[in-house]
Amino acid sequence: MRIAVIGGTGLIGSRVVTALEATGHDVVVVARAVGVNSFTGEGLEHALGGVETLVDVSNSSYTDEAGAREFFYGSTLNLLTYGAAAGVAHHVVLSVVGTDRLARSEGGYFQAKAEQERLLTASGRPYSIVHATQFFEFIRSITDAATRGGIAHVADALIQPMAAGDVAAAVARAALARPTGGITEHAGPEVFELGYLAQRELRFRRDEREVVADPLATYFGAQLDRFELLPGAGAVIAPTRFHDWRISAGEAGDALLPSAAGVR
Repeated sequence: MRIAVIGGTGLIGSRVVTALEATGHDVVVVARAVGVNSFTGEGLEHALGGVETLVDVSNSSYTDEAGAREFFYGSTLNLLTYGAAAGVAHHVVLSVVGTDRLARSEGGYFQAKAEQERLLTASGRPYSIVHATQFFEFIRSITDAATRGGIAHVADALIQPMAAGDVAAAVARAALARPTGGITEHAGPEVFELGYLAQRELRFRRDEREVVADPLATYFGAQLDRFELLPGAGAVIAPTRFHDWRISAGEAGDALLPSAAGVR
């Protein structure tokens, strides 16, 4: 099967590409780094030629609502339009657990993600939406972005994060399955206080910064309810625990971790 991975050079996309290629599928990487731009449409028609399944794990470089909405709206419309013309039979999107709740209560980046999902569900195209919780790989950048005067003020919320490798595996499974026409939630095996997890990650790196769980702190511009980042009872639970991931990441070298805050 010929599968296009939008954002195929990124943290999740590169892992999805590897997983799909390992099963013998013909994978097309769609990313600006290879001269194809889903937002402008540059090179998209050619890239989607003969593609049966389209996997969108791309992300906006902007986390504010206006910037993120512009990206997701333009990119998703292009992918739907060019995909329909190419005969794409399955459109898979990676999104975020809690998007619908946060979009209704807070807007911001999550409103833009909700708009992406609405465009897909209203398109009439066969689709699957994979909702994942936050990634272990982004705990560092969330903490760094929340630091002021040497103290990290993170949201006072619970989090059930998962490893990027487990996210990619979930997306790859969705790509190889039949369209669900709905949302499937995925989460890690452990629930943490975000402040506790941030401090634990810092101590692993011998970073002595203080972390404060601040009820006024925001999360990508959203004021969180304590439970809004947690999945529902029917979520698929990934296998990798935080301690095991952190040991593995440390052995591999932290240069592989993303350096800027983001949902992907």
